[in-house]
Amino acid sequence: MKTALITGANKSIGFETAKQLLKAGYFVYIGSRDAQKGEEAAALLGHTNTAVIPLDVTNMDSIVAARELVGRTTSKLDVLINNAGIRGVFPQSPSTVSSTDIREVFETNFFGAINVTQVFLDLLKQAPAPRIVNVTSGLASLTLHSDPTWEYYPIKGAAYGPSKTALNAYTVALAYELRDTAFKVNAVDPGYTATDFNQHRGTGTVENAATLLVRFATLDADGPTGQFYSNDRGGEESPW
Repeated sequence: MKTALITGANKSIGFETAKQLLKAGYFVYIGSRDAQKGEEAAALLGHTNTAVIPLDVTNMDSIVAARELVGRTTSKLDVLINNAGIRGVFPQSPSTVSSTDIREVFETNFFGAINVTQVFLDLLKQAPAPRIVNVTSGLASLTLHSDPTWEYYPIKGAAYGPSKTALNAYTVALAYELRDTAFKVNAVDPGYTATDFNQHRGTGTVENAATLLVRFATLDADGPTGQFYSNDRGGEESPW
């Protein structure tokens, strides 16, 4: 049975992604900063083929402990979905937002994803066709931010969007490093989805968002790597 670890899997898009991967026959490790909320999510999923992994992506000790816990039940990890993320304090005006607030967002959205990836890389390397999905945002696109006709052109800040831009850059670098292996590493934007992340103001559904993440988590050998795809663009490539 293939295995997948999803960070921030206890709710919203992460939870729905877990549900869809379970239906696809995967064993899913539910990464959750709050273990109790992880258990509640597992109960809703039926517990079958799931395991709750307490995981705070901003805490290296927590990440290492999570790796040890996963390693007790499997010798390989087929899929890693770096889904955990925060918006940070708003507004994020570049001229006034504190560097402390920016660092807090980067700790989760950027450094957290890097640390989880590096700690779990040994398990991923044991899988015949490992997949890494870095959950990003349309707000990461510098090209679109430079286009006054873009729907979200006015939405600019110094923390959230830039943290995802940095994650995109890391995705490209990691995919290049692993180019001669069976790895597929992509940045995937689930789109403007209605979740508590945005007070349910998004226009997309968690079901549709998760479907795109699962698509890249289950790519075949001919699938892309080192690319940026977005639901806001119909699931097609997004400009960097």
